[in-house]
Amino acid sequence: MNIRKSFREWRMYRETVSELSRMSDRELSDLGISRGDIPFVSRRAAR
Repeated sequence: MNIRKSFREWRMYRETVSELSRMSDRELSDLGISRGDIPFVSRRAAR
């Protein structure tokens, strides 16, 4: 079961990183996120 959970979390992390990376700096700023925060925000979203 842990493998499935880990895989789901990893997939969610990658999808979130990808989606946020496609946004402009202006769009990220509107969300209160800087480009450097993307990995941190993505890890939190994957949990």
